[in-house]
This record gives sequence, structure tokens and C-alpha cells, in this order.
Amino acid sequence: MDPAVLAAATADDIDDDDTLEESSPGRLYEAYNELHGLAREFETRVDAPAVLVVGHQTDGKSALVEALMGFQFNHVGGGTKTRRPIALHMTYDPSCELPRCRLVPDSGHPAAEPRVMSLPDIQAYIEAENMRLENEPCQFSEKDIIIKIEYKYCPNLTIIDTPGLVAPAPGRKNRALQSQARAVEALVRAKMQQKEYIILCLEDCSDWSNATTRRIVMQVDPELSRTVIVSTKFDTRIPQFARSSDVEVFLKPPAYTLDGCLLGDSPFFTSVPSGRVGPGNEAVYRSNEEFKKAISLREIEDIACLEEKLGRLLTREERSRIGVSSLRLFLEDLLRKRYMDCVPLIIPLLEKEYRSATRKLREINQEISNLDEVKLKEKGRAFHDSFLMKISLLLKGTVVAPPDKFGETLQNERTNGGAFIGTDGLQFPPKMMPNAGMRLYGGAQYHRAMAEFRLVVGGVKCPPITREEIVNACGVEDIHDGTNYSRTACVIAVAKARDTFEPFLHQLGFRLLYILKRLLPISVYLLQKDGEYLSGHEVFLRRVEVAFNNFAESTERACRDKCMEDLTSTTRYVSWSLHNKNRAGLRHFLDSFAGTEHSSSSANLSCSALPQESSFGQTINDNKPESRLKVESKSSFDISHTTEARLVDLLDSTLWNRRLAPSSERIVYALVHQIFHGIKEHFLVSTELKFNCFLLMPVVDKLPTLLREDLESVFEDDLDNIFEVTQLLHSLGHRKRELEIELKRIQKLKDKFKDIHEQLNSPHHLHQVNVPDSNTPA
Repeated sequence: MDPAVLAAATADDIDDDDTLEESSPGRLYEAYNELHGLAREFETRVDAPAVLVVGHQTDGKSALVEALMGFQFNHVGGGTKTRRPIALHMTYDPSCELPRCRLVPDSGHPAAEPRVMSLPDIQAYIEAENMRLENEPCQFSEKDIIIKIEYKYCPNLTIIDTPGLVAPAPGRKNRALQSQARAVEALVRAKMQQKEYIILCLEDCSDWSNATTRRIVMQVDPELSRTVIVSTKFDTRIPQFARSSDVEVFLKPPAYTLDGCLLGDSPFFTSVPSGRVGPGNEAVYRSNEEFKKAISLREIEDIACLEEKLGRLLTREERSRIGVSSLRLFLEDLLRKRYMDCVPLIIPLLEKEYRSATRKLREINQEISNLDEVKLKEKGRAFHDSFLMKISLLLKGTVVAPPDKFGETLQNERTNGGAFIGTDGLQFPPKMMPNAGMRLYGGAQYHRAMAEFRLVVGGVKCPPITREEIVNACGVEDIHDGTNYSRTACVIAVAKARDTFEPFLHQLGFRLLYILKRLLPISVYLLQKDGEYLSGHEVFLRRVEVAFNNFAESTERACRDKCMEDLTSTTRYVSWSLHNKNRAGLRHFLDSFAGTEHSSSSANLSCSALPQESSFGQTINDNKPESRLKVESKSSFDISHTTEARLVDLLDSTLWNRRLAPSSERIVYALVHQIFHGIKEHFLVSTELKFNCFLLMPVVDKLPTLLREDLESVFEDDLDNIFEVTQLLHSLGHRKRELEIELKRIQKLKDKFKDIHEQLNSPHHLHQVNVPDSNTPA
């Protein structure tokens, strides 16, 4: 509730315990006015019956409203004279010989005091608003101009005068007017949507089948069940009828012409004399009294003209539909009945608000009593335990938090927490990841991120190796100028591995840190849902938030440092037992390479042996032992000699010759790929293990202790500031005073409505209704 509003409720207003005077419509409206002031404060809508005047331009809306009020206040005439709805809260006051008008400020603040203004000032204000809006892009405003009026001759009515509807001509040149017509129609339709409003539909026509305004009204109220139809400018309509039968049909139109169950069963017919009230030469009437007399005379003349046209006297029922005074009596009685119908519904509403205010006051008293050192520490520790329980629950898995509000798909997660992107700049397609389209949070989201990391890094292949890289990696040894291709392969492999896997390490850390930080708002939601959230202790809550985020960031940084240290060691020194686990593949490659070389040597050996065998005229299958022994000895010698020659050739091509042969290149390729594969396997296993051990597990086993230590240190050093005890005591004390005032106002208003309800339903008041006629007060 706004403090200024409560300040306006003075002690005299609260303690005023005067007895209820004799029941009257004015007393009822007064109670409703008080109710609406409270309704804004406890944010509850209260249906307020009112008369909404709807019609086209020049239908005479503003003139009819002025005639109903008994005095002139607005600018009437051709064109658009009303660009903002004007809400007139009229109250009968027998002590006001002249209208007492108060303009409610546009701020809409419930505590804003209405300004007392004269009728010329009210008219000048309305004209100024119309001129201001006429020069703006949107030439109409749906915000009401609210005027409260007290007058000896005005009825107890609330009337809202709306801007006149426009029926523009078609064509491109009339686009501006067509746009204006749409804006006005949308504004009026929005007003008519409020079910508690009585719609006063003005028709300026001689034929009821010509539904100009009804066409728009029936879009909102198809059955016309809350609509009163009024034929305006009746004095100009009567001379248009040549036969009495035409007048009969116009006075009592057939059912098929006016479908529905409109209020009053048939239309009303009004005439408002032209001419303005004022001291100038252009004014026709010198006072509002003359204006009122002119209205009464116009009604008498209309009845006389009708009776002359009909050739008979009007019945009492027909007279009750002729003239502004008859319409005013009908509307006031209708509005009073609507208010009376709402009274029984208001009392339970006030009871509900009284219970709500009482409960809030009880809670505030409890909060004030809890603002001592021991209880504040207990509340802080209880919140600490509940917060950690929610964090643990989210990691273990839960469905309490709605996924549509807190869950993220893989695409959302990549956008907010970063994607895994390799050296080629490409991302892994989301559709190939399990659960990519599901909205996950907590432990499920952590697991999906780790699975994506394994899938992406596991599919990384060794980057391409160029001949230039191999030659540059050979370099020069410190004791000889030969080449060491095993060292060359190690240099290339570790460089490629470090450049490839280090970005993935940072990306994984950033992604998992983002997922952990998301636990905070979700846990706050769960705490609020379970009623365990410490509302009002913003400094303390921010302290917990900062402590959690700092812990998550420092833990992720320490974990990433450990992983980086492991990656550095793995790419700093090659241990063949670690980096070359799959020796079978490398052996197969080298065996195939050696087999090729061996096949060539054997072929050469066979070719050299054939001529010798031919010269001796013997075959290898000779059965003589001596010959067989000589042949075997010769073969062994040749094979040993060939192996040594091949070894010399290998050394020549790989150690003494710096020209990169195809065989050397293939060996380097094989070694680099094998070492890179070993580093990748070790990186995947060690990184996942370290993040689970040094990032995920500390949230479970270290965070509780660190948070508790942080809170306990704050409790000892800065308890008053962390819980804002002084400020909170002041705030709670102010809210307590507000609620106490509100309770008294609600109680007073509740008693008033009960008394009104009882008295309005008493037998005495059911038969005595104080209503005005055209010349007597309401």
C-alpha cells in the first residue's frame, strides 16, 4: 500500500464513528467511493456500475451529458470535440447551489488530491487536452479525464462521455480519417468490454433499421442486455413524419427491428435545446437555471408535438420515454439497483481483505519479534541448510522445477554457455547428440555437457602434417648433423596435440561453470516455492549468492589449472608406454614397410642365384647331401649379407641423409598419429576424471563447510549490516502502522456496507426511494 495514501487517512477519518444517517442513494455512492480508494491499494478490482455514452460524431453525446447533469461544462459542436473519455462522478448535494467540481490529477496516484476548479476552468482544461492530442501522432487517449461533481440538481450518476465514432468516406485520400476512425472505435470498444458498464447508445436517425451506432455496440453486447438506446435530436425528428402511423412505429419499433432484450424495453427520445450558458453576446442562457428551464420547456413542446401528430394523448408509459428528465430518472434508478445488487458481493470481499490484512499484520509482528541476534542466526543457518539441500537435489535430479521455465536445450546451452569448437571452427551437429532437444538443468545438464565433450574430442583426428613441418622439426643435434626421426615425430605430435586440446579444456570449464551457476536461480525458486526463502534480507541473500558464485569460479579455475598441468606434462615429454599404447598398429605398419623391403631383396637374391644354378646344371631339389648343404650355406650367407645391406641403406636414408625419403615420411606420419592418439585418449580420461573430482565433488563436500564458515564469520563481525536490522525494523514498523490504518478503514467500510445493506433491504426503504424529477434534487 502506498504510504501517501495512508497519510491521507487522518485520525479524524479513522476514528469518526458517527451514526449512519437515513439511507439514500448518495450514502451508497459515498461508500462506493471509499471502497474504490481502498481497492487500488489492495490491488483488487471492484466493479463500479457506470453509464458509458457511445455515439457518432455530432450525435449530441456531450450535449445530452450536460443536460443530464443540469449544467454545461464541455465544448460541443461539429467535428471531434472529445479526444479523451470524460468520467463524471456526480453526487447529489442539497447544500450546493452551484456545481462544485474537482478535477482528479492525471498522475492516477490514489493519494493525489483532486483540484477544485470552476466550470470555465474545467472547460478550458478539456479544450486544451483536445488541442494537445490533436497535434500528436495518436490523436486520442484512453485515459479518462476524471471530474467529481457535487450539485443540488445533479443525479447520483457516474457517466463516461467517450470520443465520437467516425464514419469516414472510402478512398485513398481519406486514409488519415480512416485511421482516426479505427483508433476511436478501438478505444470505445475497449471501454464497452467492461461488463459493469451500462451502455447508452445514441442513434441520430429516423429509421430504426439504420443501425449506425448499434452496429458497433452489438459487437460487444450482441443481445443489448446492458444497453439503453436513445434517439437524440428528437425535436428535429418529429417534423419529418408525415403520418401518425410512422410516428407510432418510431415510438414503439417492432421486435424484429431492435433485436435483443435492451434495457427499458424500448428506446428513449431526448431533445436538448441549442445555445450555450455564459455572460457573452454569443451565449443564449445567462445561467444554468435558464438552461434547465429550457430543457423542461423542450420536453413539454416535444410531447405536445407528438400528441398533435398522433391525434391522441400519450400514455403514461409513452411519456416515461420522452425527455431528458425521464432518461435521467431511469438511469439513476437503474444504477442504484445495480449498486444495491453489488452490495452483498462487496461485504465478502471486504471480509477477505480484512483477513488478509490481519494475517499480514500478524506476520509483521512475528518478523519484528524475530529480529534478535539469536533468532537471526538461526534463520541464517536454516536458510544455509535449505539452500544446500536444493543444490544437492538439483545435482542428483528432480522434476520440481518446471523445465519450460528453467530447462535449456543443447542449442540454448551452447548459445549461453559456449560451444565445443575445434581448430577447424566447426561445431558438432546438435541432432547427433542424445537429449539435445530436451530442456535440462542441474545434474542432467552437467552429464549431457560432459557427454558432448567426450563425443566431440573423441572424434578429433590428428591435424594434417606437411613435409615442411617434418623438415623444420628435424633440426640439428648438438653432437652430430644426422637426423632423428623419432624425435621429429615427438616434436610434431606434442605441438599438434597441445594446440588442438587446450581450447577444448577452456571451453569445457566455461560450459560447466555456466551450468553450476544456473543452480542458484533454480534453487531460489525452489526455496520460494517451499516457503524457505528469506524475503526482506537482500544483503544476506546477496552475500550467499556472491559466496556461491565465487566458490564455483575459484573451484573451476583450480580444476582447470590441474587439467592444464596434466596436458602440459603429457605434451612436454613423450613416454612410449603411455603415448604408444596401441603398438600393434604401429608394428603392423612398420612390418608392412619392412616386408616390402624384404621382398625386394629376396627377389634380387633369387635372380642372382638362378644363373649359378643353371651353370652347374643342378636344381635346388637335388637329393645329394653335399649339394644341399652347399646351397643352404650359400643362402644363409646371402640373407645375412642382404639384411646388413638393408640396415645400412636404412641408416643412410634416415640418419646420414637429410633428404626426406618416402619411407622416412611414412615412418614420421605413423609415429605422429600414434602419439597424438595416445595423448587424446589420456586427455579425455584425465580431464573428465579431474572435472568430476575437483569441480563437481567440491560442490557436494566442500561448499557446505565454506559457506558455513563465511556465514559464521559474518555473524560475528557484521550481523547488523548483513541482516539490515535497523533498516528492517524501520521498514517493518512503517508497514505495521500502514496495516493498522488499513484494518481500521476496512472495518469502518465493512460496517458501513453492512448497515446500508440492512437498511436498503428493510421494508420501509423498499417502498421509499428518494429520486429526483426534472426540477427537484436527486
